[in-house]
Parts: sequence; C-alpha cells; structure tokens
Amino acid sequence: MTSDDKQKNLNLLRATVGMTANQRLVVMLYALHPTDRSGAVLETAANLAKLVGMSPPVFSRTRKQVIEAGWLEETGKIGHIKYYRVDPKQLGENVVVQLRRAT
Repeated sequence: MTSDDKQKNLNLLRATVGMTANQRLVVMLYALHPTDRSGAVLETAANLAKLVGMSPPVFSRTRKQVIEAGWLEETGKIGHIKYYRVDPKQLGENVVVQLRRAT
C-alpha cells in the first residue's frame, strides 16, 4: 500500500465519522476490496458479510443504510445479484466524463 493509498483510507475514515461502526465497516470494505474496471466489488453479500464477521441479514441491512446515505451505488446486476461500488463523489474523485459529438 502506497502512502497515497493510506492517506485516502484515512480521509475515508474521517469522512465517515458519525456513521455507525457497521456502516463504516461496510464503506471501508467496499473501498478496500478488489474491484473490476468500473470500481464494482464483484462479490456476493454473503461472502462480504462472512469476510467482516457479520451475519448476512445484518450486512444487507447495513449496506442498504449505506446506499441510502449515498455512499454506495449500484453498478450492475447479474440475475438477482446486484453489485456496488463506493460512489466516486464520496471519495472526492473527478467524475466528469468528456462528451463526444455523435457522428
């Protein structure tokens, strides 16, 4: 982990002050877990819950709260499984996409 990565993680912890411990844990899990090119965590809720020692119902309820707070956004769905990523705006990332003229 680089110094920049450590600083980003510390900034994320500062930004989530005021959230419950479980909510912060879910945000950090999504921020630190390996992702695809879009930033989505391609892992089931059951596996993520197990990774952080939560029961699946508690994890799902907490993740829903984090989504409602604007920290996670859905990036796709395969069958009944939805995939999420940390909203780049919450990380202070530039989310402006260059538009091209249609030809």
